Amino acid sequence: MLSEYLLIGEVLKPQGIKGLVKVRPDTDDPERFLDLEYVYVKNGGNYVKTAVDEVSVREDAVYLRLDGCNDRDVAEKQRGTMLYIDRENAVQLAENETFICDLIGCEVQDRQGNVLGKIKDVLQPGGNDVYVVKCKQGEMLLPALLHIVIDVQTAKGFVTVDESRLHEVAVCDWE
Repeated sequence: MLSEYLLIGEVLKPQGIKGLVKVRPDTDDPERFLDLEYVYVKNGGNYVKTAVDEVSVREDAVYLRLDGCNDRDVAEKQRGTMLYIDRENAVQLAENETFICDLIGCEVQDRQGNVLGKIKDVLQPGGNDVYVVKCKQGEMLLPALLHIVIDVQTAKGFVTVDESRLHEVAVCDWE
């Protein structure tokens, strides 16, 4: 089952003395923070809706103030805080796009349903994503190309590949 919340950033440190924090964005588009009125902060097992104010985006990070944070001491306590957005307010994806966090843990199967392994990471080296698949024999690097990855069902927890094409593209650490 997919998580109701998506990680969008982590508070790195206080910025100045007035309660601003520096955030490392975990999103393809840091400008997305400019439109946020609130984020969710995980507190134990619960996600707490927290207002966002004074957002600015720079080359290296996002700077913002979370509700109730008016000085450096309070901002210091937010160091390491993970910031989330609910799916309802997440960026709308185009066809054939999925959130990376939804791919992690998905089983990779062939067209007959035989499980080849599980996705443990997604690399983004340039032209296309590459799935890092943990298999019984070791790891496989699998390019996320439409003629290789023929079906993605993150809600059901699997990705189907055309096994007849794997020898052309997959890199395995057991070869």
